[in-house]
Amino acid sequence: MDLDFFKKTRILDGGMGQELLSKGLISKGTLWSASAILDKNFHNLVVETHLSFIDSGADVILTNTFSTRRIRLIKNKVEEHFNYVNEQSCLLAIEAKRISKKNILIAGSLPAQDDTYLEDTRSSKEIEKDFYDQAEIIGPHVDFFYLDVISSGREIDIASNVALKLSKPVLVGMHLKKNNLLPSGETVADVFQKYKNNNWIGLISACVSPEIVESSISEIIKLNIPFGFKANLWGIDEPTPVKTFNTAKPDEIGTNPNIALGRRKDISAKKFYDFSKKIKENGATILGGCCETNPNHIREISSLK
Repeated sequence: MDLDFFKKTRILDGGMGQELLSKGLISKGTLWSASAILDKNFHNLVVETHLSFIDSGADVILTNTFSTRRIRLIKNKVEEHFNYVNEQSCLLAIEAKRISKKNILIAGSLPAQDDTYLEDTRSSKEIEKDFYDQAEIIGPHVDFFYLDVISSGREIDIASNVALKLSKPVLVGMHLKKNNLLPSGETVADVFQKYKNNNWIGLISACVSPEIVESSISEIIKLNIPFGFKANLWGIDEPTPVKTFNTAKPDEIGTNPNIALGRRKDISAKKFYDFSKKIKENGATILGGCCETNPNHIREISSLK
Protein backbone atom coordinates (compact mmCIF):
# COMPACT_ATOMS: atom_id res chain seq x y z
CA MET A 1 0.00 0.00 0.00
CA ASP A 2 0.96 3.66 -0.30
CA LEU A 3 2.75 4.50 2.94
CA ASP A 4 1.62 8.12 2.54
CA PHE A 5 -2.03 7.03 2.46
CA PHE A 6 -2.95 8.88 5.65
CA LYS A 7 -1.31 12.14 4.63
CA LYS A 8 -4.63 12.88 2.93
CA THR A 9 -7.91 12.92 4.82
CA ARG A 10 -9.23 9.38 5.19
CA ILE A 11 -12.37 8.06 6.81
CA LEU A 12 -12.28 4.97 9.00
CA ASP A 13 -15.36 2.88 9.76
CA GLY A 14 -17.41 3.00 12.94
CA GLY A 15 -18.20 0.67 15.84
CA MET A 16 -18.50 -2.79 14.34
CA GLY A 17 -19.30 -4.71 17.52
CA GLN A 18 -22.04 -2.40 18.74
CA GLU A 19 -23.53 -2.14 15.27
CA LEU A 20 -23.76 -5.94 15.05
CA LEU A 21 -25.44 -6.10 18.44
CA SER A 22 -27.90 -3.39 17.43
CA LYS A 23 -28.80 -5.42 14.32
CA GLY A 24 -29.60 -8.60 16.21
CA LEU A 25 -26.34 -10.37 17.03
CA ILE A 26 -26.65 -12.53 20.13
CA SER A 27 -23.33 -12.57 21.98
CA LYS A 28 -22.39 -15.79 23.74
CA GLY A 29 -20.37 -15.48 26.93
CA THR A 30 -17.79 -12.72 26.55
CA LEU A 31 -17.19 -13.35 22.85
CA TRP A 32 -19.11 -10.22 21.86
CA SER A 33 -18.55 -9.62 18.09
CA ALA A 34 -16.64 -12.90 17.69
CA SER A 35 -20.00 -14.65 18.17
CA ALA A 36 -20.91 -13.45 14.67
CA ILE A 37 -17.96 -15.35 13.21
CA LEU A 38 -18.46 -18.56 15.14
CA ASP A 39 -22.13 -18.74 14.15
CA LYS A 40 -22.45 -18.89 10.35
CA ASN A 41 -26.01 -17.62 10.61
CA PHE A 42 -24.53 -14.18 11.30
CA HIS A 43 -21.95 -14.11 8.49
CA ASN A 44 -24.25 -12.21 6.15
CA LEU A 45 -24.88 -9.69 8.92
CA VAL A 46 -21.13 -9.09 9.24
CA VAL A 47 -20.83 -8.48 5.49
CA GLU A 48 -23.88 -6.21 5.50
CA THR A 49 -22.46 -4.20 8.41
CA HIS A 50 -19.12 -3.73 6.64
CA LEU A 51 -21.05 -2.64 3.54
CA SER A 52 -23.08 -0.13 5.52
CA PHE A 53 -19.87 1.62 6.55
CA ILE A 54 -18.40 1.43 3.04
CA ASP A 55 -21.60 2.86 1.57
CA SER A 56 -21.43 5.65 4.15
CA GLY A 57 -18.05 6.73 2.83
CA ALA A 58 -15.46 4.79 4.81
CA ASP A 59 -12.10 4.50 3.04
CA VAL A 60 -10.99 1.77 5.46
CA ILE A 61 -12.86 -1.06 7.17
CA LEU A 62 -11.48 -3.13 10.04
CA THR A 63 -11.63 -6.90 10.21
CA ASN A 64 -13.98 -8.16 12.91
CA THR A 65 -11.09 -9.59 14.94
CA PHE A 66 -11.22 -7.44 18.07
CA SER A 67 -12.73 -10.29 20.10
CA THR A 68 -11.03 -13.18 18.31
CA ARG A 69 -7.85 -12.77 20.38
CA ARG A 70 -6.76 -16.08 21.86
CA ILE A 71 -7.36 -15.24 25.53
CA ARG A 72 -11.02 -14.37 24.85
CA LEU A 73 -11.54 -17.68 23.05
CA ILE A 74 -9.85 -19.62 25.87
CA LYS A 75 -12.12 -18.01 28.48
CA ASN A 76 -15.14 -19.02 26.41
CA LYS A 77 -13.86 -22.57 25.80
CA VAL A 78 -13.66 -22.24 22.01
CA GLU A 79 -9.90 -21.90 21.53
CA GLU A 80 -9.93 -24.67 18.92
CA HIS A 81 -11.60 -22.22 16.53
CA PHE A 82 -8.80 -19.62 16.78
CA ASN A 83 -7.50 -20.05 13.24
CA TYR A 84 -10.97 -20.25 11.73
CA VAL A 85 -12.48 -17.15 13.35
CA ASN A 86 -9.49 -14.97 12.53
CA GLU A 87 -9.28 -16.03 8.90
CA GLN A 88 -13.04 -16.00 8.40
CA SER A 89 -13.26 -12.46 9.75
CA CYS A 90 -10.84 -11.39 7.03
CA LEU A 91 -12.69 -13.25 4.30
CA LEU A 92 -15.98 -11.58 5.25
CA ALA A 93 -14.35 -8.14 5.05
CA ILE A 94 -12.92 -9.06 1.64
CA GLU A 95 -16.37 -10.19 0.51
CA ALA A 96 -17.86 -6.85 1.54
CA LYS A 97 -15.18 -5.03 -0.45
CA ARG A 98 -15.90 -7.23 -3.48
CA ILE A 99 -19.62 -6.54 -3.33
CA SER A 100 -19.09 -2.80 -2.88
CA LYS A 101 -16.85 -2.57 -5.97
CA LYS A 102 -15.05 0.27 -4.18
CA ASN A 103 -11.31 0.66 -3.80
CA ILE A 104 -11.31 0.69 -0.01
CA LEU A 105 -8.54 -0.69 2.20
CA ILE A 106 -8.90 -3.46 4.76
CA ALA A 107 -7.12 -3.03 8.09
CA GLY A 108 -6.42 -6.04 10.25
CA SER A 109 -7.68 -5.26 13.75
CA LEU A 110 -4.91 -6.43 16.08
CA PRO A 111 -6.24 -5.72 19.57
CA ALA A 112 -4.65 -5.68 23.00
CA GLN A 113 -4.10 -9.35 23.72
CA ASP A 114 -5.45 -9.44 27.28
CA ASP A 115 -8.09 -7.13 28.77
CA THR A 116 -9.35 -4.01 26.99
CA TYR A 117 -8.45 -0.57 28.44
CA LEU A 118 -5.83 -2.09 30.78
CA GLU A 119 -2.06 -2.46 30.46
CA ASP A 120 -1.03 -6.06 29.75
CA THR A 121 1.40 -6.94 32.55
CA ARG A 122 2.28 -10.43 31.33
CA SER A 123 5.77 -11.28 30.13
CA SER A 124 6.88 -9.81 26.82
CA LYS A 125 7.35 -13.35 25.50
CA GLU A 126 3.69 -14.22 26.19
CA ILE A 127 2.43 -10.99 24.66
CA GLU A 128 4.59 -11.39 21.55
CA LYS A 129 3.38 -14.94 20.96
CA ASP A 130 -0.27 -13.88 21.18
CA PHE A 131 0.23 -10.92 18.84
CA TYR A 132 2.23 -13.01 16.38
CA ASP A 133 -0.22 -15.92 16.29
CA GLN A 134 -3.14 -13.62 15.46
CA ALA A 135 -1.20 -11.36 13.10
CA GLU A 136 0.21 -14.30 11.14
CA ILE A 137 -3.33 -15.44 10.24
CA ILE A 138 -4.69 -11.97 9.50
CA GLY A 139 -1.67 -10.55 7.68
CA PRO A 140 -2.01 -12.19 4.25
CA HIS A 141 -5.56 -10.84 3.87
CA VAL A 142 -5.16 -7.17 4.85
CA ASP A 143 -3.45 -4.00 3.65
CA PHE A 144 -2.12 -3.00 7.06
CA PHE A 145 -2.56 -3.70 10.76
CA TYR A 146 -4.51 -1.45 13.08
CA LEU A 147 -3.16 -1.75 16.63
CA ASP A 148 -6.61 -1.64 18.17
CA VAL A 149 -6.98 0.10 21.55
CA ILE A 150 -3.51 -0.54 23.01
CA SER A 151 -2.75 0.61 26.56
CA SER A 152 1.06 0.63 26.92
CA GLY A 153 4.19 1.46 25.00
CA ARG A 154 5.59 -2.03 25.56
CA GLU A 155 2.58 -3.63 23.86
CA ILE A 156 2.79 -1.16 20.98
CA ASP A 157 6.50 -1.93 20.58
CA ILE A 158 5.91 -5.68 20.57
CA ALA A 159 3.02 -5.48 18.10
CA SER A 160 4.90 -3.06 15.84
CA ASN A 161 7.85 -5.41 15.65
CA VAL A 162 5.58 -8.36 14.92
CA ALA A 163 4.07 -6.37 12.05
CA LEU A 164 7.56 -5.47 10.82
CA LYS A 165 8.49 -9.17 10.73
CA LEU A 166 5.37 -9.78 8.64
CA SER A 167 6.16 -6.82 6.34
CA LYS A 168 2.97 -4.94 7.17
CA PRO A 169 2.53 -1.23 7.94
CA VAL A 170 0.71 -0.30 11.14
CA LEU A 171 -1.73 2.37 12.18
CA VAL A 172 -1.18 2.73 15.92
CA GLY A 173 -4.29 3.13 18.07
CA MET A 174 -3.37 4.33 21.58
CA HIS A 175 -6.00 4.28 24.29
CA LEU A 176 -5.87 7.40 26.49
CA LYS A 177 -7.40 8.40 29.78
CA LYS A 178 -8.75 11.81 30.78
CA ASN A 179 -5.26 12.85 31.89
CA ASN A 180 -4.10 12.18 28.30
CA LEU A 181 -1.87 9.34 29.47
CA LEU A 182 -2.04 5.74 28.37
CA PRO A 183 -3.32 3.38 31.12
CA SER A 184 0.36 2.46 31.62
CA GLY A 185 1.00 6.04 32.76
CA GLU A 186 3.06 6.93 29.68
CA THR A 187 2.57 10.01 27.54
CA VAL A 188 1.86 9.74 23.83
CA ALA A 189 5.09 11.61 23.07
CA ASP A 190 7.17 9.27 25.22
CA VAL A 191 5.75 6.19 23.51
CA PHE A 192 6.24 7.76 20.09
CA GLN A 193 9.85 8.75 20.73
CA LYS A 194 10.78 5.45 22.33
CA TYR A 195 9.01 2.93 20.13
CA LYS A 196 8.20 4.40 16.71
CA ASN A 197 9.62 2.37 13.85
CA ASN A 198 9.59 2.60 10.07
CA ASN A 199 6.31 0.75 9.54
CA TRP A 200 4.16 3.30 11.40
CA ILE A 201 1.86 5.06 8.93
CA GLY A 202 -0.26 6.95 11.43
CA LEU A 203 -1.22 7.36 15.07
CA ILE A 204 -4.70 7.78 16.48
CA SER A 205 -6.38 8.04 19.87
CA ALA A 206 -8.42 4.84 20.05
CA CYS A 207 -11.83 4.23 21.64
CA VAL A 208 -11.78 7.46 23.63
CA SER A 209 -14.40 10.16 24.10
CA PRO A 210 -14.50 13.18 21.78
CA GLU A 211 -13.43 15.27 24.78
CA ILE A 212 -10.25 13.22 25.23
CA VAL A 213 -9.53 13.43 21.49
CA GLU A 214 -9.77 17.19 21.70
CA SER A 215 -7.70 17.58 24.86
CA SER A 216 -4.87 15.34 23.64
CA ILE A 217 -4.49 16.86 20.19
CA SER A 218 -2.00 19.55 21.23
CA GLU A 219 0.55 16.88 22.16
CA ILE A 220 -0.04 14.60 19.19
CA ILE A 221 0.13 17.38 16.60
CA LYS A 222 3.81 17.94 17.45
CA LEU A 223 4.88 14.41 16.50
CA ASN A 224 5.09 14.87 12.72
CA ILE A 225 3.03 11.82 11.80
CA PRO A 226 -0.47 11.56 10.28
CA PHE A 227 -2.89 11.48 13.22
CA GLY A 228 -6.54 11.39 14.13
CA PHE A 229 -9.04 9.35 16.11
CA LYS A 230 -11.55 6.57 16.43
CA ALA A 231 -13.87 8.17 18.97
CA ASN A 232 -16.43 6.28 21.03
CA LEU A 233 -19.81 7.46 22.25
CA TRP A 234 -19.96 5.53 25.51
CA GLY A 235 -21.85 7.22 28.28
CA ILE A 236 -18.69 7.72 30.37
CA ASP A 237 -15.28 9.22 29.60
CA GLU A 238 -13.16 6.33 30.86
CA PRO A 239 -14.63 2.90 30.04
CA THR A 240 -14.52 0.18 32.67
CA PRO A 241 -12.38 -2.82 31.67
CA VAL A 242 -14.40 -5.35 29.70
CA LYS A 243 -14.01 -8.09 32.30
CA THR A 244 -15.95 -6.05 34.86
CA PHE A 245 -19.10 -5.62 32.78
CA ASN A 246 -19.23 -8.69 30.59
CA THR A 247 -18.81 -11.72 32.83
CA ALA A 248 -21.24 -14.18 31.29
CA LYS A 249 -20.23 -17.83 31.28
CA PRO A 250 -19.55 -19.44 27.86
CA ASP A 251 -23.05 -20.93 27.63
CA GLU A 252 -24.84 -17.74 28.63
CA ILE A 253 -25.96 -14.73 26.62
CA GLY A 254 -23.44 -11.95 27.16
CA THR A 255 -24.31 -8.49 28.40
CA ASN A 256 -24.35 -5.70 25.84
CA PRO A 257 -21.55 -3.37 27.05
CA ASN A 258 -23.69 -0.26 26.67
CA ILE A 259 -25.88 -1.51 29.53
CA ALA A 260 -22.95 -0.93 31.89
CA LEU A 261 -21.18 1.91 30.10
CA GLY A 262 -24.20 3.79 28.85
CA ARG A 263 -24.76 5.44 25.50
CA ARG A 264 -24.38 9.13 24.81
CA LYS A 265 -27.47 10.90 23.55
CA ASP A 266 -25.90 14.34 23.26
CA ILE A 267 -23.84 13.65 20.12
CA SER A 268 -25.92 13.29 16.99
CA ALA A 269 -24.36 12.51 13.62
CA LYS A 270 -24.33 16.25 12.93
CA LYS A 271 -22.55 17.01 16.20
CA PHE A 272 -20.06 14.23 15.43
CA TYR A 273 -19.41 16.03 12.15
CA ASP A 274 -18.87 19.34 13.97
CA PHE A 275 -16.43 17.69 16.38
CA SER A 276 -14.57 15.92 13.53
CA LYS A 277 -14.36 19.12 11.49
CA LYS A 278 -12.78 20.90 14.43
CA ILE A 279 -10.15 18.19 14.88
CA LYS A 280 -9.46 18.15 11.15
CA GLU A 281 -8.92 21.92 11.21
CA ASN A 282 -6.21 21.22 13.80
CA GLY A 283 -4.38 18.95 11.37
CA ALA A 284 -5.97 15.53 11.75
CA THR A 285 -6.28 13.43 8.59
CA ILE A 286 -7.59 10.16 10.09
CA LEU A 287 -11.24 10.40 11.11
CA GLY A 288 -13.40 7.56 12.37
CA GLY A 289 -15.65 6.13 15.02
CA CYS A 290 -15.48 3.39 17.60
CA CYS A 291 -18.10 1.93 19.96
CA GLU A 292 -21.62 3.35 19.50
CA THR A 293 -20.80 5.21 16.28
CA ASN A 294 -22.91 3.96 13.40
CA PRO A 295 -23.05 4.48 9.62
CA ASN A 296 -24.91 7.77 10.08
CA HIS A 297 -21.95 9.21 11.97
CA ILE A 298 -19.55 8.01 9.28
CA ARG A 299 -21.76 9.36 6.49
CA GLU A 300 -21.68 12.82 8.06
CA ILE A 301 -17.90 12.98 8.45
CA SER A 302 -17.23 11.50 5.00
CA SER A 303 -18.02 14.92 3.55
CA LEU A 304 -14.81 16.18 5.19
CA LYS A 305 -12.67 14.41 2.60
